[in-house]
Amino acid sequence: MLENAMLEKKVWAVVGANDNPEKFGNKIYKKLKSHGYKVYPINPNYESIDGDKCYKDLSSLPEKPEVIDMVISPKRGADVIDEAAKIGIENIWLQPGTHDDTIMNLIDEKGLKAVKGCVLVALR
Repeated sequence: MLENAMLEKKVWAVVGANDNPEKFGNKIYKKLKSHGYKVYPINPNYESIDGDKCYKDLSSLPEKPEVIDMVISPKRGADVIDEAAKIGIENIWLQPGTHDDTIMNLIDEKGLKAVKGCVLVALR
């Protein structure tokens, strides 16, 4: 199953990570870290999250993540999908509320793989 294949990958980027413990971008980032994943936070509005350097976009990361976890609205997601395809990231994890037909069509068009679901539930 695609979900399990993605969960086996150990280098992730959380697009929309933030430092608010009430928000999913923060919960997901911390949950992945606590499960032993190497996780990069992506959010142009933060210098650091949870004591880790935060990156403005996928292209500024020191290494290519194997999976990106989308925690942003579909209208902001298209640019991230384009960037992921451009730099060769093919695994996209779509949290609830982060995808619509436009995003799904773009993922298909770019030949990327996507899982729709909550990573917090998957890692229970």
